[in-house]
Amino acid sequence: MIISLSKDVVIIQREQDVVLFRNRVKEFATKIKMGLVNQTKLITAASELVRNMIRYAEGGDISIEVVSKGRENGIRLTFKDTGPGIADIQLAMKDGYSTGKSLGLGLPGAKRLVNDFNITSEVNKGTVVTIIKWANG
Repeated sequence: MIISLSKDVVIIQREQDVVLFRNRVKEFATKIKMGLVNQTKLITAASELVRNMIRYAEGGDISIEVVSKGRENGIRLTFKDTGPGIADIQLAMKDGYSTGKSLGLGLPGAKRLVNDFNITSEVNKGTVVTIIKWANG
C-alpha cells in the first residue's frame, strides 16, 4: 500500500511555470535523499509530461507527493489537464507516434524513466498521467 506523506500542487499555465515546477520536484526528491541519477530520470520524465501538457492542453495542474511503500520512499507526480484528450492511448504509447511535430518519444520515453506509469484519458475531457519514481529504484 502506498501512503502519501506530503503534497504540493503546481499550476501550469505557460512555459515559465515549468522552471518552478522542476525546482519543486528537485526539492521533494532531495528531501527523500533520492540519488542524482534517479532525480535526473524523474525530472526528465516530468519535463516531457509537463511540456505535453502545455503543448496539447494549454496547461493544467500537477500534484507533487512524497509517498512511501514499506521502507521505500518515492515521488508521485499526477498531471491533470482538461485538454482534447488522447483518442488511442495504446498508439500514443508507441515510440515514434506523434500528433505534433515531435519525435514521438515523450510518453513512452517518460514511462521508461520511472517505476510506475499510469495514463487515463477521455476525448474532449482531458488526460491524467501519474508517475512514481522510487528513491532507490
